[in-house]
Amino acid sequence: MQARSAVGAGRLNPALSSLVHTARMACAVDPARALRFLANGRQLGRWALGSMNTVRVGVGLYRGISLFDGTATLIRPVLDRQAGRVDFWVGPDAQHLQPRIQARVVARQFGCVISLRARRGKDMSDHRWGRLIACHEAEVYLIQSLLEQVNRSARRRPHETSRA
Repeated sequence: MQARSAVGAGRLNPALSSLVHTARMACAVDPARALRFLANGRQLGRWALGSMNTVRVGVGLYRGISLFDGTATLIRPVLDRQAGRVDFWVGPDAQHLQPRIQARVVARQFGCVISLRARRGKDMSDHRWGRLIACHEAEVYLIQSLLEQVNRSARRRPHETSRA
C-alpha cells in the first residue's frame, strides 16, 4: 500500500481541515503477532516518533519522548483483542489522558493490514496536526519493517545450526 502525504512544501493541504486521519499498511505477518506488537508499550518506543524510547512508569502506563521537541508524553495502550484494536490514551500526565490514537489490525490472506487512526484535538494547531499526519504515514512503514524483520528472523531460527 502506498502512503499519502498530507503536507507538502509548506502548502495548506485539505487533509489539515479534517478531524480524523488514518494511515494504513499491509504487513506479511500473523495478525495476532501484529496486535501484540502494537499493544506493547515498550515496542511503541521503537516506532512512535512522538513517543520514542518509552519506559514503563506505572501499570500499563509508559512515558515517551518526542523526537521533535523533547517533551515527555504519557501513553496508556489499551488492547481490545476481540475488536483487533489498541486504543492509545495520551496526555501530559496520568490524570489528563485522552483517547487520541487507535491502531487496528485486520486479517488478510497475505497477513494483515495495520492502521493508525488519529483524532485531532481541539487545541491542536494546523502545524501540529500536519506533523502528526506525516508521522503516522511514516510510522506505518516503521511498524511494517519492525514486524516483518521479526517475522523473517523467526523463520530463519529453526534452520540455523550451532557450531561446536
